[in-house]
Amino acid sequence: MRTVACIVQEGFAPFEFGVACEAFGLDRSGEGIQNFDFRVVAPDPGAVSSSMAFSINVEHDLTFAYEADLVVVAPIPREKWGRVDARVLDVVRHADARGAWLLSVCSGAFILADAGVLDGRRATTHWMYTETMIEMYPQVDIDPDVLYVQDGRIITSAGTAAGLDACLHLLRQELGAEAANSIARRMVVPPQRDGGQAQFIARPLPEVSSLSLAPVTDWMLENLRADLTVDQLAAKAHMSPRTFARRFKADHGVTPAAWLARQRVIQAQRLLERTDHGLDRIAEECGFGSAAVLRHNFARVLGVTPTAYRARFACIDESSRVHSSASVPAA
Repeated sequence: MRTVACIVQEGFAPFEFGVACEAFGLDRSGEGIQNFDFRVVAPDPGAVSSSMAFSINVEHDLTFAYEADLVVVAPIPREKWGRVDARVLDVVRHADARGAWLLSVCSGAFILADAGVLDGRRATTHWMYTETMIEMYPQVDIDPDVLYVQDGRIITSAGTAAGLDACLHLLRQELGAEAANSIARRMVVPPQRDGGQAQFIARPLPEVSSLSLAPVTDWMLENLRADLTVDQLAAKAHMSPRTFARRFKADHGVTPAAWLARQRVIQAQRLLERTDHGLDRIAEECGFGSAAVLRHNFARVLGVTPTAYRARFACIDESSRVHSSASVPAA
């Protein structure tokens, strides 16, 4: 992925537009991270009004978007859903047909749905608008309980900040885990959030800090190679196993086992990128136990084998690679 076009239209949402600019438009070459040819485009170049009573000057029309490797759509006002500019719909359909990436932030999913590229596919949008999307586009499989959905080369995200999660998810696939983690650190956001929108709907933060499971999850990250059981984790949290499992699922949106497996895969990504360890060694350090279990979990989560992942993302600079006599700390 080298070129990125972000489409804005009259009434675009500034924050969601800014998410795309932050993720794909910044110059990070000084940190050793690939830059993208990022351009903001519009059906009619010139002043384009946002939803917040200010305008931006867009220099490019939609021509660039017809060839971009990634096309991002920023949300538009609700009254325009179902009546998207035909020129934008044509760009979206063309991108889908030629196999480019498509990414929507928040209610930008309505633009993709209006183009018909979500028909028969899984997608998501802001939880406030899922019922509306289901009514308007019954042919789309809406999942209201996730932060983002990738179906093929189309990524849709939930409300506002979930757009960052979706962008980092794509960057992780294109640039590797280490680069995505560096970008997340610069954004001052977690490189990977597990769970769904249900965590953020009418759920106040715990009033008693001692109820937080953060110390337990931090300890889990420090001990990925150990055989961690729910009973052991519950004892660490001073809860019964049943209470701990219920609290963990409520806080993180997934079971302790699923969360742990995902963190182990992330650590395996880092080791594959930064070390020349064999798969058995990596499996042991990540807590998978064997190369076969590592391969199974890696392919299930990322859709590629560890060997293929290493071939694509292994460090080029040998001076930065950790050899078998050293170890990489947990994420």
